[in-house]
Amino acid sequence: MSQSIETTCVQGGYQPENGQPRQVPVYQSTTWKYDTSEHMARLFDLAEAGYFYTRLANPTNDAVAAKITQLEGGAAGMLTSSGQAANFFALFNIASAGDHIVASSAIYGGTYNLIKVTMARMGVSVTFVDAHCTRKQLDAAFQKNTKCVFGETIANPALDVLDIELFAEAAHAHGVPLIVDNTFATPVNCRPIEWGADIVTHSTTKYMDGHASTVGGAVIDAGKFDWNAHSDKFPGLTEPDESYHGIVYTEQFGLAGAFITKATAQLMRDLGSIQSPQHASFLNSSLESLHVRMAQHCRNGQAAAEFLEKHPKIRFVRYCGLPSDPNYPLAQKYLPNGSCGVVSFGFEGGREAAERFMSALKIAAIATHVADSRSCILHPANATHRQMNDAELEACGITPDLVRLSCGIEGTGDLIADIAQALEAV
Repeated sequence: MSQSIETTCVQGGYQPENGQPRQVPVYQSTTWKYDTSEHMARLFDLAEAGYFYTRLANPTNDAVAAKITQLEGGAAGMLTSSGQAANFFALFNIASAGDHIVASSAIYGGTYNLIKVTMARMGVSVTFVDAHCTRKQLDAAFQKNTKCVFGETIANPALDVLDIELFAEAAHAHGVPLIVDNTFATPVNCRPIEWGADIVTHSTTKYMDGHASTVGGAVIDAGKFDWNAHSDKFPGLTEPDESYHGIVYTEQFGLAGAFITKATAQLMRDLGSIQSPQHASFLNSSLESLHVRMAQHCRNGQAAAEFLEKHPKIRFVRYCGLPSDPNYPLAQKYLPNGSCGVVSFGFEGGREAAERFMSALKIAAIATHVADSRSCILHPANATHRQMNDAELEACGITPDLVRLSCGIEGTGDLIADIAQALEAV
């Protein structure tokens, strides 16, 4: 039976049977007991499903991953220790030394550095494209060794909206999958798989947790990309894995399970970026209210954007819910019910005015965080994107006077009043 996103937030991923606990149990154990060594050998060979070591699989984590998978309309999913780990796993699962990635330039600074710097040291090259590039410009970025395309539904902090269909069509025309980080929109407001994305990632630290209590990430596979049709590009999925006695992931687990099984069996095995069962339990509790919280985040974001847009001390406002925003048409297509609570804006008085404004806020706190139930604010050029040079900052849509306000779920009137009094100090 199909059910609404609201019901899935509350009850997805875990259905207790008669006499079982209604809350997802926390399996706070590293290991499981088996009666025979032969049984454990079958588990290690991936010949049989089961649990034997939490670094590879845990029932609590699997239940929460199943809920997020259901929310996104995917086929399989996994939890990771952070959003950065999720993006790295999604990319490195199919792109290795000698390969190439096409990525939108309007992405989170940490992800930009991951792709441009760290993965470059691993032999993976990248071509960054404008989030609003034409199909012709996008096609020109592909190379023979391109293995995937990456973008964010709503870019952090530039707030550009990705034309998911355009990027998906280009990716598929070149025989590679589209990976979309859906952290800011969440599946409540956008489900990229429905628009052609093949893999969706999340920093669950943000709206999914929403309380600044747990760091985590998730990778969701739509289970639709035909790895076998492009087997020459993805030998890791379509050819024998000698570290598992020659198993071929697409043969044994099908299109619906190959990608996530490989990411778990290889990358989680070797890199160990797991989410703890306790943190997964916290995340599950937060997911139950995601649909309620996102509605208030969006109300506050819209109200703040509209107020700031009319204020004489504000030079520009970026929020795709504003009709004046260049992303408004794409937002109406992909995010008709709201986008997020994050608003980026700049000051007529430049960087100094931005600093004075931030210091004068009373409800919103200066914090290296975003998408939290409590409003917070950050100066990206001085924090999350500090490692970028001026040209890179410009490509990401970040100016020296830009601040990123993450509207929480406080009373809308209180939040606007706080913004108004802080602007008096500018």
